[in-house]
Amino acid sequence: MFFLSKSSLFVFILFSCFFLLFQVNAVRSIPNKIRNKVNEFESKDDTFVIFKEAPEYRNQQKCQVVDRKIDSPIDQFVCDSSLVHVSMTIDWDYLRGSMAAIHSVLKHTSCPKNLFFHFIASDSRLVKKDEFDWIVHSSFPSLRFKVYIFNESLVENLISPSIRQALENPLNYARSYLADLLEECVERVIYLDSDVIVVDDIQELWKVSLSDSKVIGAPEYCHANFTRYFSYEFWSSKEFSEEFKGRKSRPCYFNTGVMVMDLVKWREGEYTKKIEKWMEIQRERRVYKLGSLPPFLMVFGGEVEAIDHRWNQHGLGGDNVVDSCRSLHSGPVSLLHWSGKGKPWRRLDAKKPCSVDFLWKPYDLYVPHFRYEGK
Repeated sequence: MFFLSKSSLFVFILFSCFFLLFQVNAVRSIPNKIRNKVNEFESKDDTFVIFKEAPEYRNQQKCQVVDRKIDSPIDQFVCDSSLVHVSMTIDWDYLRGSMAAIHSVLKHTSCPKNLFFHFIASDSRLVKKDEFDWIVHSSFPSLRFKVYIFNESLVENLISPSIRQALENPLNYARSYLADLLEECVERVIYLDSDVIVVDDIQELWKVSLSDSKVIGAPEYCHANFTRYFSYEFWSSKEFSEEFKGRKSRPCYFNTGVMVMDLVKWREGEYTKKIEKWMEIQRERRVYKLGSLPPFLMVFGGEVEAIDHRWNQHGLGGDNVVDSCRSLHSGPVSLLHWSGKGKPWRRLDAKKPCSVDFLWKPYDLYVPHFRYEGK
């Protein structure tokens, strides 16, 4: 048996506190919105969210060497032609999902040092870019990334009041502005939602060729009822219903949570303006349902480069109204997507997980036993 003197005990406690302090990677007091029948106001709870540091993943020998001098600015480095560009939105509500998604991409790619992440954050007064910088860097010290600020005023006046509240978050529309937000030298990007897990090498998705004039690539689902995303007024109007005539192929449903985007063609074709046009029409005439998806279907339906379905096993969160469990589709899987109302971290915390949620859990970096809620 061994004993500590008082002085040794003090040193031991001091060291332990010091050790714990530097093991805690990301602590943040999250602002919560409080709603009542009269008004809406914001409060700040002492709610601490902590993420542990992920293992460091190294490039395989076959990977291209990324040329970056230690002191070179990030805006110069981002133009390196050997980089694979990945973009995601980042906010406090989905931060836990974003961190797990990043972790999964790094774990399964052959060239993690060749990835560059572009995170899009809101310009809301509750958001501080430096906090996201610090949280991401603390869990992924070797990750090459940049946080961009999305001006919500670009879409606030375009979002139809008929859109359900859960879908009207202005950040949902940021994917339409990537060509403007990212550096001009970024010619191609993979866009991912925050509720995905990648279980394959993202380099394979990056290699997908966008043929002819195709601007985006995504898995298509032509068995889905494409017409249900648009209103009766849309289909009964000759002006609108003929929009799909002359497309290269039959318009099919695709999920915008996983896309390969050619930003050069996007900029040349001014596709952001085309999407905004349909948002403006929606405010006046309600021609579609849901939020940010239908404008993409309108602009790109029938003009999408079809990507293998294994790159988006979507719908694992149930539908947009009911949090129900879904099973995996048959066949190979490269990406799991909890689109729908149910999110794996929420169901796991509530002790009501679906079986597919346990596929997400190994990538979760959240540290629940360090969570403290002050009064």
